[in-house]
Amino acid sequence: MPRDLHLLPRMEDRWSFLYVEHCRIEQEGKSISVFEASGRTLVPCAMLSMLMLGPGSSITHAAVRALAESGCLIVWCGEEGVRVYATGLGHTRSARNILRQAAAWANPKTRLMVVRRMYEMRFDEPVEASVSLRQLRGREGKRVQAAYAAASAATGVEWKGRNYDRRSWSRADAVNRALSCANSCLYGLCHAAIVAAGYSPAIGFIHTGKALSFVYDVADLYKTETAIPVAFLVASEGHTDLEGRVRRAMRDVFLERRLLERVLPDIEALFRDLPGVVEEVEGGQMWDGEDEAPGWLWDPEQGVVAGGAAYTEEADGGDDPGTRTRKPPGRADPLDAGAESGGVRGKSESGGASEALE
Repeated sequence: MPRDLHLLPRMEDRWSFLYVEHCRIEQEGKSISVFEASGRTLVPCAMLSMLMLGPGSSITHAAVRALAESGCLIVWCGEEGVRVYATGLGHTRSARNILRQAAAWANPKTRLMVVRRMYEMRFDEPVEASVSLRQLRGREGKRVQAAYAAASAATGVEWKGRNYDRRSWSRADAVNRALSCANSCLYGLCHAAIVAAGYSPAIGFIHTGKALSFVYDVADLYKTETAIPVAFLVASEGHTDLEGRVRRAMRDVFLERRLLERVLPDIEALFRDLPGVVEEVEGGQMWDGEDEAPGWLWDPEQGVVAGGAAYTEEADGGDDPGTRTRKPPGRADPLDAGAESGGVRGKSESGGASEALE
């Protein structure tokens, strides 16, 4: 039976993420059981935002289904969660947010507005209209360098610059390894929130050309207050179990900073009141409804018309995109406002075609 997604816990009420490796995961009721060499752990699906599966992990089809129905994003990642290989789906089934995101991206004027809003969030102050995008990038570079310098001074960890080789992970110094792991955790949390809310992780505004461009855009809003200070602090405490300690520290920071409560409202603010970007259709019906419903059909004159219905030409031979013969069986009629649309529902005879609307 399909889940009522409105009954699931809100994104901000969930645990941020769980990383597991060298284990087997099975469904157990509304939860999953994680079997490791040390024993079995029961995890409630609906309270988890993201499950990160590291090397040596296996998961049953039933467990994947239980997690998907609960809106938990599954991420298949590398050792210590530092690389993402594949992801599942979030819990939204609405196209509202991705359509708004795409509309804002497609227009250079609104895209620039979103970019400037992102920089304003990073700087925590308004950006003057006279400041160019090149100047904003330069100001951002100085801000990040200052964050590295401050974290280095606070922890005593020497900072030689960002330098690591993915093909030779162990050659990087401790703080660079810690930064990569911390960034991966932050990307994962932002990715989970983005997908859960129905945005595209690929449609970036500052970053572009990558499958996770929008994830990098959003993560950069929080990197200097989470990943950078955590990485330097953990690196200053020793090299043993470095990546594991970084993940646990990031999880604590996510909770302390209440990051999940902030990500979705911040993303919503990026696209609010943009010129030419439709916020909602009248009545809000386009964005809601059952997962199995066929949705709506685009029309250049009417905006949208009901989907899952048989259409016919008018008696005068003209094409009327809004002409409908009958509603799909088992689905509530989205145009039952009746008088507002000026139409009269046609009657369907048993075994025959219904009358066309006039």
